[in-house]
Amino acid sequence: MGIGTILPLIIFFAIFYFLLIRPQQKKSKKTSEMQNSLGRGDKIVTIGGLHGVVDSIDEKSITIKCNGNTKLTFDRQAVREVLEQRTNPHEKKKEIVEAEAEEEQPKVDLEKE
Repeated sequence: MGIGTILPLIIFFAIFYFLLIRPQQKKSKKTSEMQNSLGRGDKIVTIGGLHGVVDSIDEKSITIKCNGNTKLTFDRQAVREVLEQRTNPHEKKKEIVEAEAEEEQPKVDLEKE
């Protein structure tokens, strides 16, 4: 059994890994990070297509508020995507303060004649 018979087998497994296994691992990791970063007030979509706002979160379950006061409980893994994450009010204030500080700074004209 020479290198000529083993090399195609190794190339086949390398292609299989880079085209199928690795992308699936990346997708799984991204989904897991998204589900772990859920917070109250996030607008989400479940794997069943239900749109709602996160009302409360436990370790394994999530309660979604949809259509007014209707509350439904799902497993955390049932969340497919986050449409809009809640905004931290402190971060928003910080961004506003920074924007105002930039506006107040005098603009210096470097091309004076």
